[in-house]
Amino acid sequence: MKFQVGDTVLVLHSNEEGEVVDIINNKMVMVEVRGVRFPAYIDQLDFPYFKRFTEKKPAPKQKNYVDELPREKKDNNLKMPTGVWLSFLPVSGTDEFGDDVVENLKIHIINNTGNGLSFFYRVSYLRGENFELRNEVFAFKDFYLHDIPFENLNDNPVFEFEFALLAPDYKKADYFETHLKLKVKQVFTKIEEIRKKGEATFSYKLFDEYPDKLPEEKLAISEKLSPYYKIYEASKSRQHLPPARSVVDLHIEKLADDWGRMNNFEMLTLQLKEFEKYYELAVLHHLPSIIFIHGVGSGKLRDEIHELLRLKKEVKTFVNQYNPAYGYGATEVYLQY
Repeated sequence: MKFQVGDTVLVLHSNEEGEVVDIINNKMVMVEVRGVRFPAYIDQLDFPYFKRFTEKKPAPKQKNYVDELPREKKDNNLKMPTGVWLSFLPVSGTDEFGDDVVENLKIHIINNTGNGLSFFYRVSYLRGENFELRNEVFAFKDFYLHDIPFENLNDNPVFEFEFALLAPDYKKADYFETHLKLKVKQVFTKIEEIRKKGEATFSYKLFDEYPDKLPEEKLAISEKLSPYYKIYEASKSRQHLPPARSVVDLHIEKLADDWGRMNNFEMLTLQLKEFEKYYELAVLHHLPSIIFIHGVGSGKLRDEIHELLRLKKEVKTFVNQYNPAYGYGATEVYLQY
């Protein structure tokens, strides 16, 4: 290995000096430059001694008097927000024929915004495995999530996120959900692209900016009605809807604190009311799909939901998801508009 942890290195494409902070494999290391860490191929780095030797020594500083001091210039190196990204670092090994093959993907959240974020992260697969994590990622920082075997991409992983601001802001939304579905063919294409460009990672944008809380814009209405009703412009009606959810947990203990005092009919009524609420929000927000977690139990709630879904015109199809992430009892609904 050419470099060791702690070595000072020169990044060839930017001519900046940094430090090796981790060894990824025999071709890549993790480098830190001015507080920012990123992976780099070894052939993109060199020792800085030749650069230092050949650089011209700076001329001695001349004294400047007060009336000769230049005006302060604006800092042009301020970080520009580019959104929140999910980044994948392919880690390669050698097969029995001596060819390089991707064995794992290292996954990071990259927060290139000015807001610190708390997040809940889950990756789930069709065959039932899943991984969950709650943590925080600060502004203009990245956070390592975990590694996944490259072969797991054959099982159609879904990467789900729920974000919230670390510093609450009454102008911003209480939370924000998003998800990413990956297919093997897409990832192969991305890996080929970064290899041709000499880059180490590929990324998918999760969102540009943390969304604002939608304001309630009132129209001019009768003074007699104004204390009792909120009237919105029809063209902006979707802006005033509560946020939709892509996963809705209908377990009764999630819906009511006093559920132990309720009879079976009252519990089922509350669960179906919650189902109707989030189904309508999913339709109004034009979600492509939504998952209702109903559990296994006697199957009464599941059967009631399936009967209602058969009557909904927006339902393209629905399927049971026997996934441990959902307690082996969930229905995924695919919508069409």
